[in-house]
Amino acid sequence: MGDTGRRMSSVPRQEPYPMPRLALYSLVVCILAVAAAVVSFVQGLWLGIVWVLLAGLASNMAWYYLRRARAERQTRGATG
Repeated sequence: MGDTGRRMSSVPRQEPYPMPRLALYSLVVCILAVAAAVVSFVQGLWLGIVWVLLAGLASNMAWYYLRRARAERQTRGATG
């Protein structure tokens, strides 16, 4: 019979890794800080600026922990 068109990969499929816990917590804090900033600005309070700054910090932390976990997975995959 002929070729079915599918090629079998020699690399086994890997299951997706779960999101790192610290990145998830930082993402939740970021979302809550954005919500608090919106509520503060709607009420006319300038305290919302603090919430915006906290949201920026939390988003940077989430990005950092995601990149760190990805780098660890790549180094662990290359050595083991």
